[in-house]
Order: sequence, then C-alpha cells, then structure tokens
Amino acid sequence: MLRCIAIDDEPLALELLEDNISKLPFLQLVAKCDNALEAMQILKEQPVDLIFLDIQMPGLTGLQFIKSMTDKPMFILVTAYEKYALEGYSLDVVDYLLKPVSLDRFIKAANKAYELHQLKLKGNEKPETHTTGEYFFVNVDYSLLKINFSDILFIEGLKDYVKIHLESTTKPVVTRMSMKSLEESLPVNKFLRVHKSYIISVQHVNSLRKSSIFIGPHEIPISEAYRDAITVLTGKQG
Repeated sequence: MLRCIAIDDEPLALELLEDNISKLPFLQLVAKCDNALEAMQILKEQPVDLIFLDIQMPGLTGLQFIKSMTDKPMFILVTAYEKYALEGYSLDVVDYLLKPVSLDRFIKAANKAYELHQLKLKGNEKPETHTTGEYFFVNVDYSLLKINFSDILFIEGLKDYVKIHLESTTKPVVTRMSMKSLEESLPVNKFLRVHKSYIISVQHVNSLRKSSIFIGPHEIPISEAYRDAITVLTGKQG
C-alpha cells in the first residue's frame, strides 16, 4: 500500500485526483491539500510514500516544494504546463502527467511508483551475481538486464546512480544503486577502483599516465586516494 497526498490549488483537479486514487487498491489517500505549505505540515506528522503534485500554485510552487525537501517521498507531477517536464525529471520525479489526465495514463504512472516502492522494500539495490562470475543483473526500466563482466569498459558513479559503460554499445546502462554495492559484486581480479566515482576494467585499459587511465577514447582520472591503482596495473610505483 502506498500512502499518498494530492496537492493542487484547483478544487476540480483535486477532486479528480482523489477519485482516480480511490480506484486503485494499492493507493491510500492520507490527505489532500490546496497548497504545498499545508502538505509540509502533514509530512512532519505522518509517513508518506507518494505525492501527486501540481506545479503552478500560489506561494510555494511544486518544483520549489520538491527542492526544499531533504528526505523526499516519490513525486508524480500533474500539471497543465509541458514546459516544466525537463526540470521535473531532473528532480527524479516518477512521472509527469499533463492535464487533463486520462485514467489509463494515471494508472500507468501509479503502477510505476508502486513498482519502484516494491524494489525499495525488497532491498533490490545490490545486483544478483551468477555463481560462475561471468555476468550479473541490474534493474533497468523495471526489468533485470544481464551484463557480462567482459563487456564492461568502466563504471561511473553519479550520486545514487551508476553508469555502466559497455564495449558492445555506445549508450551506457544507467541503474539506481551505489558504487559500493556494485563494487562488491565485481570480480576483484578484473576490476579496479581508481577514483571515488570510477571503477575500470583492467583488461580494457589501453594506456595510463600518472593521473589518468585511458580506455578507448575515454580518459578516466586517478585520484590520490587510489594512487596504488597504478602499482596494481603496472607492478611499478607510480
């Protein structure tokens, strides 16, 4: 069950949100508000998993409301303005719904939030590693994607996400997990941490300098904290 709040300064839009939420058995509406400040008070008093949020509201806008929070629930933006979509997604919202919102589009967004919530509950941050040590799985777009260790060029950490750069494709795989949990799943004889934000595949290294490693066209920095990486690669002091 997802505990949710609906926030919109338009009474009819708020009623429609309430009606749509009531149609889905995994959603529980704990409050509805016509402004973000009222919602802030509710969040202090009880746990909330998901917020359906209008953007253009008097006082504190929806985007300002999201930016003001440190411990964020999931957000689905519901607005008449398409121009805010890019900024909304940059704030890691689950989905972006344009008014008037059809029921099937609302259900699709709610299902996406429910799937994310289930992944979080299951602690599905750490990828499943096959016993042969040849490949592992990561969650991508609500599916498990198989990645061969031999295909990985390097891994780049981005806050709560990692980008896995592959030899077989120019488009990196992006998945929500920590560098630490991913590093623990990699074979230690094949991968090397060279920076707080980078793990490289030893077999794909082309050359290196004192502060950089080159893999194909990519130049990857070596930080002072991981200076021993040069010794591991070359057997010589850097």
